[in-house]
Amino acid sequence: MSLSEAYALSARQLPLLSHLAVTLALTVTAWELRHRSRKHLAGLAPERMRDIGLDPAAAACEAEKPFWRA
Repeated sequence: MSLSEAYALSARQLPLLSHLAVTLALTVTAWELRHRSRKHLAGLAPERMRDIGLDPAAAACEAEKPFWRA
């Protein structure tokens, strides 16, 4: 199931427990994606960051954020 399909499922009228389970799963998935992305960003060399148009200082600031902050 794709993330967009899961969001569509969460928008439907579901029983309360099912709605809570889908919401929790989507939240944990978003957190895990942020964690992996920020960990990867922290490991990039400054030259590679500049190659893709990122300022190394801004990337470091983003990489230091906890996974629960968007």
